[in-house]
Amino acid sequence: MGKALIIGAGGVASVVVHKCCQNSDVFEEICIASRTIEKCEALKNKLDGDRTKIQTAQLNADNTDEVIDIIKKFEPDVVINVALPYQDLTIMDACLATGVHYVDTANYEPPDTPKFEYKWQWAYKEKFEEAGITALLGSGFDPGVTGVFTAYAQKHHFDEIHTIDIVDANAGDHGYPFATNFNPEINIREITANGRYFENGKWIETEPLAEKRVYNLPEIGPKDIYLLYHEELESLSINIKGVKKIRFWMTFSEKYLTHLHVLENVGMTSIEPIEFEGKEIIPLQFLKAVLPDPASLGPRTKGKTNIGCIIRGIKDGKPKTYYVYNVCDHEECYREVGSQAISYTTGVPAMIGAMLIMKGIWKKPGVYNVEEFDPDPFMDALNKYGLPWQENFTPTLID
Repeated sequence: MGKALIIGAGGVASVVVHKCCQNSDVFEEICIASRTIEKCEALKNKLDGDRTKIQTAQLNADNTDEVIDIIKKFEPDVVINVALPYQDLTIMDACLATGVHYVDTANYEPPDTPKFEYKWQWAYKEKFEEAGITALLGSGFDPGVTGVFTAYAQKHHFDEIHTIDIVDANAGDHGYPFATNFNPEINIREITANGRYFENGKWIETEPLAEKRVYNLPEIGPKDIYLLYHEELESLSINIKGVKKIRFWMTFSEKYLTHLHVLENVGMTSIEPIEFEGKEIIPLQFLKAVLPDPASLGPRTKGKTNIGCIIRGIKDGKPKTYYVYNVCDHEECYREVGSQAISYTTGVPAMIGAMLIMKGIWKKPGVYNVEEFDPDPFMDALNKYGLPWQENFTPTLID
């Protein structure tokens, strides 16, 4: 059917490449492009021989002209951006210049200050409309599938949605004293930022990790979950009409939080530059360099994830609670694609979003978040491509 340019060669990109190759009727040809050409070649060598043709290219995605050049050379139908969120805008600019559809999994982040806002990308809406191309933002799991889950609930289960609690629980164990399951720089910036949630038209801010609950979740049992701010809250508060309250929760073990607090106390999570031996370095980037690469965690990680939405509202005049979620097994993911479940749950939806654009199902000029499209084709694809969802079990709030 067409061609996809995949920018990035880390753990998530690896899943996207595997899934595109499993879906060769749609992805007849792909190009893997990254700053580190060796990673691209390693992915190509692992999958060469499948029906999907694979090319590789070296690319500095900070440079719009380089992205434009590779798009002109490869002529893809869609660009799947699974690089760093700092590079979203340069890649979107390149897509505008070449008239190619765009998909990413995380909102643009200014390198100097963690913001977790869509405003920079939403500002491209008219430009993409005029160019006649689609930009699909946040087609990962959260953001991504959780937005699709919410749109599905709104379409099929509620007359009014009042509250949404997104719960991201990881019961996996990789054996390291401290490691992050995705890009350490992004992960730690999220966790150390103030918490924030939406209620009655206003944003309420909390101290980092100040609000804690314990939920007994299907297949993984009781877990400590903490309130964070996550970017999909911003888009859902606008796109889910009438919602009164939206929160995001994530699990952390006491061991993980102890390590994080120590690193924070000694300044290692800072993004303020410091001088060291005559060179300027950013402590958090140095910490990233010494921590295990998330892509290396796959063979070590055991256990499951449970990510879903607990949604409350009104149906036919009566109060209703609806819980929709996915459980993903780290070891099964590794057996299938060589990655742990965190990368898997992000990479599969990125492929699905690109597939729906290429098929013309979600193709509409402009810039959109996933919950603005018909959720049904995406929900069907989740079951088909490795992220089956379950519904109607209400988790027990223990504390």
